Amino acid sequence: MRLSSPYDREVTRGVGFGLAAYVMWGCFPLFFALFEGVPAFEVLIHRIIWSCLFLVGLVTLLKRWSPIRKALAEPRRLGRVLGCALLIAINWGLYIYAVETRQVFQASLGYFLTPLVNVALGMLILREAMAGLQRIAVVLAGIAIAIQLVLLGELPWISLTLALSFGTYGLLRKQVPLDGLSGLFVETLLLLPLGLLALAWLSASELSHFLSAPRITLLLVASGVITALPLLAFAGAARRLRLATLGFLMYLNPTIQFFIALLVFREPLSLVQLATFLLIWASLALYSWSAWSSRPRSPLAPAGTLQEGERS
Repeated sequence: MRLSSPYDREVTRGVGFGLAAYVMWGCFPLFFALFEGVPAFEVLIHRIIWSCLFLVGLVTLLKRWSPIRKALAEPRRLGRVLGCALLIAINWGLYIYAVETRQVFQASLGYFLTPLVNVALGMLILREAMAGLQRIAVVLAGIAIAIQLVLLGELPWISLTLALSFGTYGLLRKQVPLDGLSGLFVETLLLLPLGLLALAWLSASELSHFLSAPRITLLLVASGVITALPLLAFAGAARRLRLATLGFLMYLNPTIQFFIALLVFREPLSLVQLATFLLIWASLALYSWSAWSSRPRSPLAPAGTLQEGERS
């Protein structure tokens, strides 16, 4: 029997880490649905605060303060990081709102659209070359959005805002020399003063749900922990897998969300919405085939930066 090589074992571990990360992200609707009666804005505040505090301990445990100190020592670079922080806060807050208002189909569609938005932004802003199949994929996605606009009379604004906010976040994040864990900590650190001020205002206005009930308090604190855990799993995958492989695993997240919306939350799915999803899936198939065909042929290509792991 042929023994597996160290490379094969590392790839297997990488796939395991990747599956763990994307399954956790995909199951986020089940967690945020537990916050019944707590506004999305308040959940977002606590997610920022407790993420930052949890990451302090995590960064200390992993001895990762060096890149963080270097980033904080260069204020000129913090402008881009602050932009990233505001975009990720918008993305997080809108995602929580989508779950609370049972619009998980829209959230799922937004994360299906994100890779195509990344391609479009790369072409429009960075002047990156786009393969023929990728152009067709972006056009198909545009047709899908147009169908919803014409036949339903409204734009899927949650989907578009989630995709655009995270796509723009990724664009800015490429210009910041921080790994995913360090970057997320600096971003939440910059948002921490705003979060504490907002929490103080809620408390002074007697609108805060924190400490109102043990269950809600534990959930609010846990929101910080569940933000960091899949990021750690993703980091383990990113060190071991090609970017193209991670790209395929990425579709697990919105796929799981889609089935949670359909089977758990029983959200209505019209024929127009189904047609939209089918077009998006077709465009992603073209995009994935194009990315796979042009993948590096080296045995192990590192996945690069970790901004893909900071979604939801």
